[in-house]
Amino acid sequence: MKDIAIIPARGGSKRIPRKNIKDFLGRPILVYAIEAAQRSGLFSHILVSTDDQEIAAIAERCGASVPFMRSQSNSDDHSTLIDVLHEVVGALDSGGFDASPYLCCLLPTAALLDHKRLISARDMLVTSSTHCVFPLVRYRSPIQRALFKRDDETVAMREPEQYRTRSQDLLPHYYDAGQFYYTTRDACIARRPLLDDGAIGLELSDLEAQDIDEPEDWALCEMKYRLRFG
Repeated sequence: MKDIAIIPARGGSKRIPRKNIKDFLGRPILVYAIEAAQRSGLFSHILVSTDDQEIAAIAERCGASVPFMRSQSNSDDHSTLIDVLHEVVGALDSGGFDASPYLCCLLPTAALLDHKRLISARDMLVTSSTHCVFPLVRYRSPIQRALFKRDDETVAMREPEQYRTRSQDLLPHYYDAGQFYYTTRDACIARRPLLDDGAIGLELSDLEAQDIDEPEDWALCEMKYRLRFG
């Protein structure tokens, strides 16, 4: 029995209007996440959760399905991914939808996602006791040496005691790549936070991920895509 992919793609976006279907190198960016899910061969259904008819139409043209529109209560800036997953899984269960105990939440702006990473994440999930596997990227500079600015523009170290510590002796830190979360239906039903203690991180390189919050992030993501895929 294959898993389910759920792509949360609401219509509202303040910093980059219509971000989830904005043109990315000639196609709506949502298409790339759908195609990565299709290429993985892991999913019996690729569902898009949206409150927007245009997004729904694009998703369906690309082979995904939109069995129902997202509720208004889960369509604002305060809705969390686990709220959306809980809603989708609850609706599927109430409709008698038979599926694997595993599911994957793919973010609609994950244009750099390699489908092989989905396969690796699923393997890690089913062979461990974790509730979630997700990709992360290592900070290039040690965060122990982070600086902050005072009101008078002078700077100071957050951890001055680390000033003389060699970089290679500092504990590496990572950030969420924001591409996908491979988790379980039980965790979604229980509303367990995706990054709760015990989640496993799958490390990516800098070229494999890019947060897209500002227009310059979009340009960087397109640049990385060209470097990786030509």
